[in-house]
Amino acid sequence: MDERRKLERKYLIVYSRVFERNKGKMLGYLGDLSISGAMIISEHKQEENSVLPLRFDLPDVHLFDVDHLNISARIAHCDPDLNPAFYNIGFEFLDLTELQKKTITQMMDAYEFRRDVPDYPTPPSALRNDD
Repeated sequence: MDERRKLERKYLIVYSRVFERNKGKMLGYLGDLSISGAMIISEHKQEENSVLPLRFDLPDVHLFDVDHLNISARIAHCDPDLNPAFYNIGFEFLDLTELQKKTITQMMDAYEFRRDVPDYPTPPSALRNDD
């Protein structure tokens, strides 16, 4: 089945740790995030379509109302990373609460990797009219 992301993911400038809640085992680090899912960079391969209870540690507790997020998520895909020692695991969030949605939105706003092009002044060479 061809799954396409409907919401743009935000690539983050900080890597929050992500744990499997029931086992207390660290799965990896949060790589990107949207309100509907996330990608985790992990050393361990995971079985697709499994549902896991996740715990996301929040990097700066002063910005948020909580210090972590507990979210259940389905593994949508698990693909080898460019570095063969790692996997990119795509998660689809299940049944988010309003507080979880608010915190995810705050995380995306606070930690998004900005790719905006700076508004540089027009260089003099572009102003010349040599025609």
